[in-house]
Amino acid sequence: MFKYILSFLVLFSTLTVFSQEEDRQRKLEQQKAKLLDEIREQEQLLKTQKKKEKSVVSVVVQQTAKINLQQKLINVTEKQKKVLGNSMYINQIKVNGLKKDLAVLKEDYAEMIVKSYKSRSEQSKAMFLLSSENFLQAYKRAQYMKQYSNYRRMQGEEIKTKTEELEQYNNKLSVQRKEKEKLIAESEKEKQELEKEKQEQQRLLNSIKKDKTKIIAEIKKKQRESRAIEKQIERLIRDAIAAANKKAGNTTNTTTFVLTPEAKELANDFRSNKGRLPWPVEKGLLTKKFGRQPHPLEPSIMIESSGVEISSEKGAKARAVFNGEVSEVQMAANGTATIVVRHGDFITTYSNLGKVYVGKGDKVSTKQSIGELHFNTFTEKAILKFLIYQNTTKLNPQTWIINM
Repeated sequence: MFKYILSFLVLFSTLTVFSQEEDRQRKLEQQKAKLLDEIREQEQLLKTQKKKEKSVVSVVVQQTAKINLQQKLINVTEKQKKVLGNSMYINQIKVNGLKKDLAVLKEDYAEMIVKSYKSRSEQSKAMFLLSSENFLQAYKRAQYMKQYSNYRRMQGEEIKTKTEELEQYNNKLSVQRKEKEKLIAESEKEKQELEKEKQEQQRLLNSIKKDKTKIIAEIKKKQRESRAIEKQIERLIRDAIAAANKKAGNTTNTTTFVLTPEAKELANDFRSNKGRLPWPVEKGLLTKKFGRQPHPLEPSIMIESSGVEISSEKGAKARAVFNGEVSEVQMAANGTATIVVRHGDFITTYSNLGKVYVGKGDKVSTKQSIGELHFNTFTEKAILKFLIYQNTTKLNPQTWIINM
């Protein structure tokens, strides 16, 4: 009995681990499919850029985004190989154990068959019973013969079950070996594609080295424009804090929101969703990360980003990442708009909008469209600049938005 309980526990733990491995593999497949979609979108944007040939700088920036996606794809494929390898290892251990169990069972069963053959006659069984010294002994011998017969039947059934189980695991291993071969081939192809893109990018970088002075000037100009927008956003946030606190009867605190119980609850809900907030656009590619980083065209120049930039398609809509209230809608000198949404003492901002669907004081819900991204006809790109603050402190959107 103990042997059967132990076998059951081993089987149960193996199936649990196998189920977890399958779940991880399924999640990696979903992540991989999303990356492949993003790479296809990026390839389309690159084709458009190359066809227009208006800005080599734009092509290189777009290509950098694609290279980053390809690197992520390679990392996901490597994780898939690792998860699959672990699963195969577990299955191989199970196969080895089943083979040993079957060998022991078959050996025991063969011995029983030989013994049964030697005492196979009904006369032998009858003599075994009749030679009993008393009725109790005869009864015990009859019970023994019945139990022996049942045990033989159970052994036969267990051999059949183990054989079928062994066949199933062998089939799984066969499928997994083919899957692993496919993943290895995919990984190699992805690495070759990545190397090809890097070489193409280097060729483009070499072609614009002669214009280095002009490019550096352009980068610095873009930085000044970006910083001006960020200063405007910071002013809007300070104004929003002051207005909210004045409404609450507090005019001394200008750097943090004085929260009502409802606002505090909303802030706690926002905080509890860290890492799970939806993207501020339905479809898009991360083209600029948060924080200090070298410029993709001129690594000697460090740029500072208070948020992230996401490239999307013409007609793309900006959407609220969480429930909140519109604190401000501000127009920039170039005609684009910035929307500031408050979530307790958290703020999200959406800049470079060509159309606005909400007004100051409006309540918004998660994933609600609040505006349309401005489409640049020169670069044929729509870029959203997205920032997150807690009061006046900048936060990294990449740690708040899911899979960013």
